[in-house]
Amino acid sequence: MDRSSAPHTSPTQTPAEVVELIEGWRREHKWSARKIAVELAAVGHQLSTATVGRWLVRLGINRRRDLDPTGACNRRPGKITARYPGHMVHLDVKKVGRIPDGGGWRAHGRGSDADRAARRAKAKKNGAAKAGYVYLHSAVDGFSRLAYTEHLPDETATTTIGFFHRARAFFAAHGINRIVRLVTDNGGNYRAGDFARTISAFVSRHQRTRPYTPRHNGKVERYQRILAEELLYARVWTSEAQRADAIQVWNIHYNYHRAHTTAGDKPPATRLRNTVTNVMIGNT
Repeated sequence: MDRSSAPHTSPTQTPAEVVELIEGWRREHKWSARKIAVELAAVGHQLSTATVGRWLVRLGINRRRDLDPTGACNRRPGKITARYPGHMVHLDVKKVGRIPDGGGWRAHGRGSDADRAARRAKAKKNGAAKAGYVYLHSAVDGFSRLAYTEHLPDETATTTIGFFHRARAFFAAHGINRIVRLVTDNGGNYRAGDFARTISAFVSRHQRTRPYTPRHNGKVERYQRILAEELLYARVWTSEAQRADAIQVWNIHYNYHRAHTTAGDKPPATRLRNTVTNVMIGNT
């Protein structure tokens, strides 16, 4: 039976009554994490300043400006909303394991003869089955959710620059001729000087997300989850080339056939004036 990996018990977990003290003192007295740790020690609870600070973050009261004089939290989370096509384009890379010719363990089962043969071929320096990963570069328009994905061998800056130009041409064919803000994470390919100089001629602003905060690039992160659930792991593939061909078909299926909640249960291409094919969900 598959279950959550969370432990049944956590003996070192901070007791609930101590957490209540931390929250109460923070809201009432506006004490810092260090002051709260000192006061807890005075009443017999030994907690480090770092532990108290982590609890303040978890409770959402770590920043003083988010607390009113009454102790109430005035923090209002904002939404990242694109107002028109091209306003925000999100880029990201998903690394997936390479499928050996003949299929991997998903096709034959773990420990099967075919699985062991594939592993032996990967171990050979000049084996027919190439070990490693492939990289799926994706671009998503934040307004329409129009998406473009390519199956590429690496995630270097040079490869990313080539993908950016092809994705820009794909968006231009759909009427998105101007990209105002390009949103990426802090990967080395996006921080490279060559990439920054290249996109500066086509993008008004390059915005990198806060480190370890993937939700700030959530539109492309969610798209990659859909890609994994509905394509990458939805069936058994017998080779990497077969899956690469399917990704090209996926670009059409996702943009023209698959209903999307944001587009009113219609394909993303319906939110744009220009299309490259007239086949929509109503014609399938």
